[in-house]
Amino acid sequence: MGSPRPPDAGHAPGYLPRRTLPFRVEAVRQLRRRRTLVMAAVLAGLPLVLLIAFAVGGGPDPGRGRTTLIDTATASGANFAATALFVSSGFLLVIPVALFCGDTVASEAGWSSLRYLLAAPVPRPRLLGVKLAVGLAFSAAAMALLPAVALAVGTAAYGWGDLRLPTGSSLAAGDALPRLLIAVAYVMVSQLATAGLAFWLSTATDAPLGAVGGAVFLTIVGNVLDAVTALGDWRQFLPAHWQYAWADALQPQLEWGGMAKGTSVSVSCAVVLVALAFRGFRGKDVVS
Repeated sequence: MGSPRPPDAGHAPGYLPRRTLPFRVEAVRQLRRRRTLVMAAVLAGLPLVLLIAFAVGGGPDPGRGRTTLIDTATASGANFAATALFVSSGFLLVIPVALFCGDTVASEAGWSSLRYLLAAPVPRPRLLGVKLAVGLAFSAAAMALLPAVALAVGTAAYGWGDLRLPTGSSLAAGDALPRLLIAVAYVMVSQLATAGLAFWLSTATDAPLGAVGGAVFLTIVGNVLDAVTALGDWRQFLPAHWQYAWADALQPQLEWGGMAKGTSVSVSCAVVLVALAFRGFRGKDVVS
């Protein structure tokens, strides 16, 4: 009877694929990059820019006849955070997602270090999995940073109070924070389609700018198509169609319908795009 097969047969002694490229190591590498610090500074600085704009521009114009979320920005810190989320979720928050998920693999190829990572050897699925996990983690942190800073800045400037709604009603201060957390969580989920697109492009090109720019461009195209009313119900299959569904969390009665539909569309797109990335990269001839 033959001897049992050793657990590491087929590998060098001591080599464990699951221990290559630890998440912590990749996260520290990405954290130290200049583009990460610049993006954090931009997102943290936006609430200050808004604060100055409201201080210079004054209050809402009563002659317009209707009240919007921006008109209630100075009512409380919660209102200011909701306004910051409103002005940034359509485009600004797309950029860090495209950057962190689109630059991750393509930058290694651009630096000609990708082949050395694979020769370490880091298994390709492990490489992509860690890169994607770090990209998503940094994207989520970026999307949480802006409303968190806005809430702090708004509370310091306007005080903590009820969340005034454009309809004239309001949410109690104790209910405002959980509702804002739901809104931010949905914004993170709604950006998964952009993350998947950027990650797929990152595995398909050696140019980081092409992956990041391509993801931003195609996201803008989605927004343009959503504005074409002639498409009718077809627009519901576009992630952009549901990007402001988080506003349903800031209603007197919490509405889940729009957020549920947006989540299903965004997650479905992300799963398909990430699967394409893994499939394409598995057999890719990496020479850079």
